Amino acid sequence: MRFLAPSVRARLTLWHAGVLALVICVFSAGVLLFVRARLYSALDRQISDDLATIEKVYHEETGDLGELAHRMGITRFQVVEGGTVLYQTPGWPPGGAPPYRLGTLADASHRITAARDETALQQSLWTLGVILAMGVPCAIGLAIGGGYFLAGRVLAPVGAMANTARKISAESLTERLPVENPRDEFGQLASVFNGTLSRLEEAFEQLRRFTADASHELRTPLTAIRSVGEVALQRSLSAHGYREVIGSMLEEVDRLTRLVESLLTLTRGESGRIRPALEVVSLSELAVSVVEHLKVLAEEKEQRVTIDAAAEVSARCDPAILRQGLINVLDNAIKYTPSNGAIRVGVREMPSGEAAIEIRDTGPGISAVHHGRIFERFYRVDDGRSREAGGTGLGLATARWAVGVNGGASRSRARRAREVSFGSCCLSSVLDLSPEVTSLKFRVGGALGAE
Repeated sequence: MRFLAPSVRARLTLWHAGVLALVICVFSAGVLLFVRARLYSALDRQISDDLATIEKVYHEETGDLGELAHRMGITRFQVVEGGTVLYQTPGWPPGGAPPYRLGTLADASHRITAARDETALQQSLWTLGVILAMGVPCAIGLAIGGGYFLAGRVLAPVGAMANTARKISAESLTERLPVENPRDEFGQLASVFNGTLSRLEEAFEQLRRFTADASHELRTPLTAIRSVGEVALQRSLSAHGYREVIGSMLEEVDRLTRLVESLLTLTRGESGRIRPALEVVSLSELAVSVVEHLKVLAEEKEQRVTIDAAAEVSARCDPAILRQGLINVLDNAIKYTPSNGAIRVGVREMPSGEAAIEIRDTGPGISAVHHGRIFERFYRVDDGRSREAGGTGLGLATARWAVGVNGGASRSRARRAREVSFGSCCLSSVLDLSPEVTSLKFRVGGALGAE
């Protein structure tokens, strides 16, 4: 037969009662033994005094030994000289009831033995033992009652937290557990749970925003494809007209494909399914390659793109992933830097021993109200401008992941890699790398926009 496990309150009560019962029993036994030792010590002193008195009378006045029992209250004693009993009180040797305690004083010529009745002493010990024996159950009962009450008071915050937690659901993540005393253990536990709830609320909110944004981003090209197709079906077009319709539809399909591929890459990367292949990479050569790859886009807007990578700077990272992140940041700068603007890509080694890839531009920058969200998926500072430029809203999120996935060995640097700090108005972004750890700082300003 299986018994239900007792509640925490019941266990605390039982432990409290058990420990207190043990303490009371030990204390009672200690009191009884202490009083017994003290009483018998006093009785032994009385017997010693009796022996001293009998010894004195024996040496001074042998004939007065019979009067000691009447005058001095010495009830029973015996004096033996040599092998002869010189004197003994009636009823000697003592035996039976009541019990007696004996004491002896002897030398080469004589031996004196005295006895004292210990009935009163044993009655006192018996009375004390009964009182203690009756007090132990009463004390245990009070301990159980008091322990149950105190356990209820102590565990009351847990009950309040449990009642509040039962009401929390995905629709009510704004609720928080009550914190009566933030300095005690239950208060600290409630604070930890409240922090967890805050993170869950933020995660659910991001998931809601992501679902809505993803639906909107996917619906836009699908709607365009459907609209173009319906118009084409309703009209009789020439071969050239049909080619234009198909070309328009393919543009939307291409945009939809790029969106899905970017989203799939970012999702797989953040879930850890993409493992970086780390190797020592020349950041100078990587930056030059990215600039050459995107230089044609800058030339179309008559922008000046320069690269400052005089010294050889290397880091241990995945070149393909880091290249994609760097492409996203540089492409973002090209999109939102006006015509005839300037973009500079610099590679340098910082005083801390890390390497830095810097992208600076002369763009208008981003308003401070957007700084906290520009790295979220599908977030745009200007929806219309971003769509016209062909952005998917995933560029900066992918760039941050691309750099972050290459580091993380040091806790302090891993924490710093998630920080967002805001520097001068012309500094677009900084990718900080070292041979052992790759970390990321985005300093938002200049022309850095949200795709």
